[in-house]
Amino acid sequence: MPAALEDPFYYLNNFHTLLDWISERYSDLLTAEEQAFIEGFRALPRASQALLVRMVMRKGTRFRASKLSYAEIGDTLDAVAPLVDLGWVDAAPHLDLTQLFGLLTLAEVDACFGKAPGRKAERLGALLAEHPEPRSFAAWYPASQDRIFALELMDICDRLRLMFFGNLYQDWSEFVLSDLGIYQYEKVEIDASARGFRERADLEYYLRLHRWRERFEAGEALDELLSELPLKPHDNPWLDARRRKLLFQVAQHCERSALLDAALSLYSLCEYLGARVRRIRVLERLGAHDEAFGLAQEAWETPESEEEQQHLARILPRLRRKLGLPKESPAGSAPVRRLDLVLPQPPEPLSVEHAVLLHFVEESAPVHYVENTLLNSLFGLLCWDAIFAAVPGAFFHPFHNGPADLLSPDFHSRRAERFAACLAQLDSDEYQANIRRTYATKRGLLSPFVYWGNLDEALLDQALACLPAAHLKACFQRILADIKANRAGLPDLIQFWPEERRYRLIEVKGPGDRLQDNQLRWLEFCARHEIPVDVCYVQWAED
Repeated sequence: MPAALEDPFYYLNNFHTLLDWISERYSDLLTAEEQAFIEGFRALPRASQALLVRMVMRKGTRFRASKLSYAEIGDTLDAVAPLVDLGWVDAAPHLDLTQLFGLLTLAEVDACFGKAPGRKAERLGALLAEHPEPRSFAAWYPASQDRIFALELMDICDRLRLMFFGNLYQDWSEFVLSDLGIYQYEKVEIDASARGFRERADLEYYLRLHRWRERFEAGEALDELLSELPLKPHDNPWLDARRRKLLFQVAQHCERSALLDAALSLYSLCEYLGARVRRIRVLERLGAHDEAFGLAQEAWETPESEEEQQHLARILPRLRRKLGLPKESPAGSAPVRRLDLVLPQPPEPLSVEHAVLLHFVEESAPVHYVENTLLNSLFGLLCWDAIFAAVPGAFFHPFHNGPADLLSPDFHSRRAERFAACLAQLDSDEYQANIRRTYATKRGLLSPFVYWGNLDEALLDQALACLPAAHLKACFQRILADIKANRAGLPDLIQFWPEERRYRLIEVKGPGDRLQDNQLRWLEFCARHEIPVDVCYVQWAED
C-alpha cells in the first residue's frame, strides 16, 4: 500500500490539501459562508472532521448511523455531535417515502408496511399515494434502533470541489486513485495564481450552466428552459466555450424534435464548430433553399474544417438541383486501393479486424491492431513538452490528464512555437531519441494522446524503424489542425516490413459495414500524401 494510504486518515489529509489549495488561490472569491465552513472545519475534533469527510465522499446526503462505522473514527454518535451543533448535520431529518426506501432493505420495507409481493420499486410505486407526507425515520420505522443523519452542506462542498477541479465530474476519488498509482499525472509547475475561475461571477455562471443542463437532461419542459438559456457571450473564454457547446447541443435536440425555428436561432447564436453546416441543413428543411445555398457558398469559400468541407461537398450539389442551377464538376479525390477478402468466420470473441490481422501476419511482416492509438501516441510522445507546457489557464490543479484548453480553437496557436520546435525534430534523426526518452521517463503518466496499454517497446521499435519522418510530420500536423476531429478515424491495422523499412495501413470493413466520414477524410489525406493505405472489405466464406 502506498505510504499516503497507510495513514487511516488519508482521506482527511486529502480534504485538508484541497482546502489549503483553495484558501491559497481563491480566498478573494470565497463567500462568508464558505470561509466560515473552512475555519469551522479546521477547528473541529479530528474524529468529527473525519466523519464529515466520510459523509461528503459517499453517495447521497442521508445516512444510517449503522452504516457510518469506521475504526479510525470511533464512536459515531460522539463524532457527529459537534457537526449537529454547527447545523452541518441534521440528526432527525424528515424523509419522504422515496428517501426512506433508499435507506431500507426489502425485509425492512416488509417490517414497516407489512409483507407483500414485489420488488422495492414496485412496493414504492404502490405506497406513494398512501403516504405523501414526509416523516422522521422513527415515525416511519418505530421498531428500528437505528438513526438517520442528513448532511446539510453538500452545496458548499460541491462549490469547493468545483473551485479545485474546475468541473463537477471529478471528485474526491482522484486523490485515492493517484495515491494508489492507478492514475498517474504529469507534474506541471502550477503558478500560485493559476485558477479556473477569475472572479466569483465565473463560479456562479458555471453553476448556472450546470443546473440548466441538469434540468434539460431531466426532461423539463423546453419552453420554460429556453427562456433561461444564456445567449450572450461570456468574457471568460473557457466558460464561454462551455456555453457555446451547450447551445449547440440544445440546438441539436430542437432539430431532432422538429423545432426547426428554435434550432435555427440557436445554431446562429452559438458559434460552435459544426453549427454553420447545421444551420444550412435546417434552412434546407424549412424550404429556404436560396438562403441555404448562399450560406453554403460562403462556407465553401472559407471552410472552418475538413469535416465542414466534406458536408458541403454533399449539400451544394443537392441545393443546386433544388434551385435548378447548373451542375458543377465534383472535385477529384485521390484513389485508395481496395482489397476484397473471403475468410472463414472466426469464433467469438475474435473480431473481423483480428481475422484480417491473422490472415496477413507473417513472421517477417508483423501486423498490429492499432486504430487511433499508434499515431496519436507517437504524436503525444514527441510533443509532450508542448502539450504539458504551463500556459496560463491550462492547468490549475494536480489532476489534469491534459490541458484544460485542449479542444479550444486557439490551443495550437497559444503554443505555436513549442509545437514548431517539436515537429522540427522530424527534419533530422533527433526525433527518434526524444520519443524513446519520453517513452522511458513518462511511461504510465496520463496523457490525452498516449495509449500506454497499446504501445509496447516492440511496436515502438517497429514504428520508428518503418514510418518515414515525412509521413509522421504530415499526420501530426493534421492532428494539430483539428484535435477533436482528427484524433479519430485512423485505419484499424498497421503492417510492418522491418527489413525493408516500410509499412502499410489497413482499414477493415466487415459485411455490411461502410466507411465513416472521419475515416474517409483520413483515407483521402493518406492518398494525397502517398501514405500507403488499403481498405479491406471482408465477406465470410459461410455466407
